[in-house]
Amino acid sequence: MSLDDYRVLFLVATLVLALVAASPVLGVVVPFDGGSERFSELWLLGADHMAQDYPYNVVEGEEYTVFVGVGNHMGNSEYYMVCVKFCNSTVSFLDIDGGVPSGLSPLMEYRFFVGDGMVWESAVTFGFKDVSVVDDVLSVGSVVVDGVVFPVDAVADWDSEAGGFIFRLFFELWRYDVDSRSFGFDGRVVGLWLNVAAS
Repeated sequence: MSLDDYRVLFLVATLVLALVAASPVLGVVVPFDGGSERFSELWLLGADHMAQDYPYNVVEGEEYTVFVGVGNHMGNSEYYMVCVKFCNSTVSFLDIDGGVPSGLSPLMEYRFFVGDGMVWESAVTFGFKDVSVVDDVLSVGSVVVDGVVFPVDAVADWDSEAGGFIFRLFFELWRYDVDSRSFGFDGRVVGLWLNVAAS
């Protein structure tokens, strides 16, 4: 090898070592989007702020509390909406695999911004009013969410397998799309199965 070949080899080795040594600094200065998965989280916790002891047997006139939370891992701040919906156990409320939300109208909507890597969480109280049973059919006239009364006129037949009148209170996550200038379903849903009883 000639002296010029050694110089080129020395320069290339020096450049490679310099890049390897500078890579941690470059990672901070130069953003790299490749490989990181972008997603949103949606969770539901019980009254003790744990993933347990969720309300199931609920009675008209009583108030129950759960915690709903959203985590943002999208790489930038996001504008979210959580929709609270209610139905009986026979309603097909969504198709997660197809990314289709429930066609039911929301009782309540929570709208909020969440920074990247941050979370939003809120206590949600709910209860029931105007509950009556005729023969083997229970009717719920209203659902109360955070003190606001929403008429629902929902009915459920007696479910002998579950031993009650089963309804579902659930929360869908929607995220604002800047291009379409509207909220789109984010494919996340959490909820509670509830055995509702008249007082």
